Order: sequence, then C-alpha cells, then structure tokens
Amino acid sequence: MAATPSVPELRRTRFARRLPARLSELAGPAHGHVDLPLHLAWPGLSRFDLDRPRLRMSCYRIVLAEGQHDDLVHYLNQELLTAMWPVLRTLISRDIRDVWENAFNELAPDAQAAA
Repeated sequence: MAATPSVPELRRTRFARRLPARLSELAGPAHGHVDLPLHLAWPGLSRFDLDRPRLRMSCYRIVLAEGQHDDLVHYLNQELLTAMWPVLRTLISRDIRDVWENAFNELAPDAQAAA
C-alpha cells in the first residue's frame, strides 16, 4: 500500500510541474510596468513598476507563488530573478524555494555565494 504524500510533497510537486526547462526561458521584461492578470493578482495590487525594487520583489513573489508555466516565462526575467534570488528566496515559501533551487543549480545558495 502506497503511503499518502504529505502536504509539502504535494505542493512541491505542483510547483515543479510549472517550472520552465531552463532559466533561459524566462523572457519577461526587465524594466517598465507589468500588469499582472486577475488569476495572479486577484486580491490587490496588479500593476508593478519593475524599476522600483520593492514593487519588483512583490511582483516576483506573486508570480512565483501563483503563476503557471506560461506566467513564469512571460513575467519573470532570468537576469532579474538570478540577481534578486539571494533576497527573494527568503521571502517565498520553503516549498517554492526548494523546487527552484533543486531544479536550477545557479540559484542554489552555494552557486550564489560563488558568483
């Protein structure tokens, strides 16, 4: 009889299915305003100025938590994500952080420290 997966395992599986195959697929904007659709930012702020660090961080937190695969590649930018990751990783759930760091070595804490 198979063991029932834990809630964290189910969440990690759900987040892992959304991931791009490579970080290079993240082709979102690096500057300017981003208007997130209702399915991502339904409870509040939906327009983000990527040139303002706090708004950029908020936008990325929302997209990482709520976004499907197409949202991730459309709204996230590889260079911004990599640059922001040391701080961003402390602001997102452990499940999201673990899935991204396990999938992409360049986001792992050891890789960030060496960069």
